[in-house]
Amino acid sequence: MDTLKNHSNSNLHIVITGGGRGIGAAIADMLDTPETKMTLMGRSNETLQSKCGELSNAQGITVDVCDEQSVIRAFDRARDNFGPVNILINNAGAAHGALLHRTETEQWRHMLDVNLSGVFYCCKEVVADMLESDWGRIINIASIAGLAGAPYISAYCAAKHGVIGLTRALALEVARKNITVNAVCPGYTRTDLLEEAISNIMSKTTFNRDEAEEQLKNMNPQHRFIEPIEIATTVAWLCRPGSESVNGQAITLDGGGITA
Repeated sequence: MDTLKNHSNSNLHIVITGGGRGIGAAIADMLDTPETKMTLMGRSNETLQSKCGELSNAQGITVDVCDEQSVIRAFDRARDNFGPVNILINNAGAAHGALLHRTETEQWRHMLDVNLSGVFYCCKEVVADMLESDWGRIINIASIAGLAGAPYISAYCAAKHGVIGLTRALALEVARKNITVNAVCPGYTRTDLLEEAISNIMSKTTFNRDEAEEQLKNMNPQHRFIEPIEIATTVAWLCRPGSESVNGQAITLDGGGITA
């Protein structure tokens, strides 16, 4: 799909973290055009290279978003091959479930590192490029957990709330520079993280798989899981002409569960 074909400069360099699978891979498919230069970043080189082989003009670069120096090196490599970054999709993330009083400090720090600090490091790497070119799009894949609390995932909620705050602050900093910064906040989505959530419920309760899925689906008024393509379509819209006034927003995809 030529999502960006109407953009005044279709020769864009797009970076997607966590781009090898799940939501990131769906976004890559949606934004792929023959003119687009795409960098997929993630932890597994094998996964990245496999996905890059399905795209028109893509490179895969391994990165640990928890490590600022790793992020700096990854973005330097990305620019060496494809030039300044025009669009950044911060999709890398992880989830850990536990009651607050049973959450180890190491687990708490990891949730903040991968879900919040990683977003900060990556944003910091691209803002100068976007200011120089007087155009840019940053889209942070957050979660409904960034807008409302939920039991058993306090660390994850705290990190995603931080992503929303970071999104809104940066959006105001660059609002007059033709750069927009937004967050997309899905509910439970068919990804590896959903499988982990289902397994976690089954391990801590007497529920079987169908019952565990039912518990999660009940959080969506439409009683279903979000599909990765729905998130990718929303991201694509934020990258296209006509969305210039959408800035600093937390766009919710959860079937109507959160309405304010």
